[in-house]
Amino acid sequence: MRIERELRKHSSIKIILYICLVTIRVFKMKKLVLLLFVTMTTLASAQKMKVTSGDFKFLKGEKELNLVMDYSNVKFYKENMDETAYIQKREKDILDSDKDKTEVEKWKKDWEYSKSTTFVDKFLASMNKNSSLNTAENNTTAKYTLIVETVWIYPGWYAGVMAQPSKVSTVLKFVETANPNIVLLEITSNKAPGDNFVGVANNNDRIAEGYAKTAKSLAKMLRKKVK
Repeated sequence: MRIERELRKHSSIKIILYICLVTIRVFKMKKLVLLLFVTMTTLASAQKMKVTSGDFKFLKGEKELNLVMDYSNVKFYKENMDETAYIQKREKDILDSDKDKTEVEKWKKDWEYSKSTTFVDKFLASMNKNSSLNTAENNTTAKYTLIVETVWIYPGWYAGVMAQPSKVSTVLKFVETANPNIVLLEITSNKAPGDNFVGVANNNDRIAEGYAKTAKSLAKMLRKKVK
C-alpha cells in the first residue's frame, strides 16, 4: 500500500529512484542477515587455546620477546594437503576462473610475501597492541623466543554477499633464545578465525587476520597468567 501511494504521488523519474532505493535497502538487509549468519557460524567454532605443557612463571618481569614464524609443517583444508599441493590447487583454481599464468605468478609472489611479511606484521601488530611484551623478529637480546608453528590453514572464501572466514591453527612454543631446544611453555591455538564483519576478498589477507586473532588471544592469556 505504501508503494502504491508513492507511485501516485511522484513523477516517473522519482518513481524509478524510489524503487531503486527500496531494492537497495532489501539487498542490504539480506546481506546483513547473511553476514550475521556467517558470524554466528564462526563464533560457534571459535578459536580455542590450551596450555599443553609448561607454565608462565619464566615470563614474569620480562619486557621483550623474540618471534620466529615456522611454516615447515603446515597443512591445508580438511584434506590436510601440504604446501606444494595447496599451491597447485590455487594455480588450478586461478586458471579455472579464466585467468592466465600472469595471475598465477602474481598469487605465488603474494603468497611468499604474505608468509615472510604480512602474516608476521599482523601477528606483531596485534601482539604488541594487546601485550606489554615488546615482541619483534630477530630480537637476539630477548631472553626468550616465541615460535609460532603453523600446523593447519583453511583459507576461507569470499563471494561478495556471502563469505567464510579463514581459520589458522598454530602451536605456540616459548623457548630459550640461546637454546631453542628447551621448551618452557607450549600452547595450542585451534582454528583462529580470520575475517572482519564485511568480509576480506583476498585469500592471503584473510589468513593474515587469523594470525592477528591468534596474537590477540595469546596476549589476553598472557595478561591473565603473568602476574
